[in-house]
Parts: sequence; C-alpha cells; structure tokens
Amino acid sequence: MAFTFSRTPAIHFGTKTTLELSKIASRYGSHALLVIGSASLEKSGRLLYYTDSLELRGMKVSTYSVKGEPSPEIINEAVNQFYDECVDVVISIGGGSVIDAGKAISAMLPSGESIINYIEGVGTKVYNGCKIPFIAIPTTSGTGSECTNNAVISKVGRNGFKRSLRHENLVPDVALVDPELTLSCPKSITAACSMDAFAQLIESFVSTQSNAMTDALAWSGLQQMIKNMIPAYNNGDVDLKARIGVAYGAMQSGLALTNAGLCVTHGFASSIGGMFDIPHGIVCGRLLPAALDVTIRELKRSQIESPEAEEMLYKHAVVAQLITGDNFSDIDTVNDKMITKLYDWVEYMELPRLAEYGISENDFMFIAGKTGCKNNPVQLTNEQLCEILSKAL
Repeated sequence: MAFTFSRTPAIHFGTKTTLELSKIASRYGSHALLVIGSASLEKSGRLLYYTDSLELRGMKVSTYSVKGEPSPEIINEAVNQFYDECVDVVISIGGGSVIDAGKAISAMLPSGESIINYIEGVGTKVYNGCKIPFIAIPTTSGTGSECTNNAVISKVGRNGFKRSLRHENLVPDVALVDPELTLSCPKSITAACSMDAFAQLIESFVSTQSNAMTDALAWSGLQQMIKNMIPAYNNGDVDLKARIGVAYGAMQSGLALTNAGLCVTHGFASSIGGMFDIPHGIVCGRLLPAALDVTIRELKRSQIESPEAEEMLYKHAVVAQLITGDNFSDIDTVNDKMITKLYDWVEYMELPRLAEYGISENDFMFIAGKTGCKNNPVQLTNEQLCEILSKAL
C-alpha cells in the first residue's frame, strides 16, 4: 500500500466554470498571455468574451496561437516574443496540444532559454521547475493534460522525437474543466480524443506502477467513459450529459497516468508520433485493442511461472467485465470479449488506420526499436511489437 502521489491542480469541474476565469487569473497579476488553438475559439465568440472579462479586471491580454502539436520552434518563438513582456499568468484554452504548449511556454519564460535543452532524452539540462503561473482550460476530452505534470513536444521526421518536458511544478495551478466547451468538437476529434483518454485509463489501471489510489481514479473514469463515449460521439453537439461524463473520464485519466504511468500503447504513440504527422489519439485508439490482445496472450503464457502475471490477467478481466457487462464466469472469455468490443468501437467511430498516414510494414522494425514497454504488464519483443502494428495497419 506504499505509494507517492503527485500534486494536483485546483480543479473546477462543471458547466459554466470558465465564468470564474477572470477572477482567478487576476489573482496572479495584471498581464495574461492566452495560448489558443485554431480559429474556432475566435469564431465561437468565446475568445472575445474571455479577453473582455480579463480586461474588465484591469488586465492586459496578449494572445499566441498554436496550430498542431507543439514543436521546439513553436515554444521558442513564443518565449522570444513574450520574454520581455512581464507576463504574470499563462492561460491555455484548447485541446491537449494547446495546453502542452502553454505549459512549456510558462516553463521557459522565466529563463528565456530554448526548450530543446530540457526535453527528456533530447536535451542535456535539468529543468528546475521555475515557471509562470499556469491555468488550463480544455476544449476537448482526451489527453487529460489539464492534470498532468508534463508537456509533450514533437519534432516530426525519421530522426524526430515526441518527448516530454517534465516536472511536478508543470501540473497546472488551476484547471477549469467546462464540458460545455466540448459540445462543438467534431465527431472525428471526439472519437480520437475519447479513445486516447480511454487508453490512458486502462493503461493506468494495469500499469506495473499502479497503486490503490490510481486504481480508484482510473476506475471512476472508466465507469463514466464506458457509459458516455459512444453517446458523445453520436450526439456530441447536444448531449451535454455524455460530454460531462467523457470530460470527467479524461480528467481522471490525467490524474491517474501522472502517478501510475502508461503502457505500450503510449510507447507506440511516442515513437510513431516522432516519425509521422499523425494525431496522438489516432495512434492510441487504433493500437489499444491490438496491444491489449498481445499483452494478455503473453501474460497467459507466463502465468504458470509468474504469480504477478496471473494477478495482471485478473486485473484486465475486472476492466473487461466493466466494459462488456459480462458476468465474469471465465477470465479468458471476458478478456476475449473486451478485445472484440474495443475493435468494434474503433471501427464504429471510424478511426483511420495507420497506413493512411504513410506508415508501412517497412517501418515496423524501426518503430519497434524506438518503442518502450515501460510499465507494461509484460515485456514484449520487437517481433511482438511488429505484430501489434500489423493489426492496426
């Protein structure tokens, strides 16, 4: 029962919570930097509302737009632009990429240095945790970045990377999670984000680093995600109840993964995301069923010699029972039913296959060589990793 649990944001969850933004932000000072995504926030009129409400509090408001997943160049450009501007608080309003960008900008503004120096596995310096206060407002329900301690930075190419700037202080100071902001999220993005959060919940639950507290968080999130993911996909523009459930699940996934870590599906997301311009949620959604399929098979092969493997099979079956509604008469049967159900969900939500982003069998061994199995219930060989890829190609 011994474990360590990271800090969390001050979480404000529920509809209309963003009405408190100006009041909360003004506590940090008089200059706010809004980090936003594409034009949708401006078209909806919400950007003007947030800007006006902050200015009514006497705050100066600057904006910086991020398109796509944040790269070192995007972060460095923002830091160079606002380094001398005496920013008091950084506020990200957008999807996971926008929130990660805001985290990284808030982290690099105090020093003005290039972020490349501090990215795990890329830079040579250790980030000291000094940052500008940061507020996260998610407009999608996927990465759970509003509650995590890292900012994912990508550089796409054969020698690219998808790595994190990580420190406990990167957990946002405040997370304003208003599910109403996700009502306008398109079906394709809803599908990818939901499957990303769903993968994070399952992987946090079966991670070798999980504990009683992360299990409770992941389980609570899974209960809401399983009930609401398909309704949010089908009628996300009007079904606020479903959006609330999915937003809650995504938030719980962020809290759980920060403290339990993730498994091989997200190992693939890192290696593939550094090589190909493919949305993170597509990688996770497409690979999750296959990754669980191969992992469970290898656990079954090793359970005779390993009590830990038998325990992990049971833990997978507990999740499978929740997903399938099976009466749990047989562990192998319920796990098989879960895999089938997940494949069905991925097809139903029309997640693109990996080949649509230029990935081919010729890339498999290179991807496998860069994919980590950290925290996975069983270690997998490169051949087994390639098998997972082939199931999603």
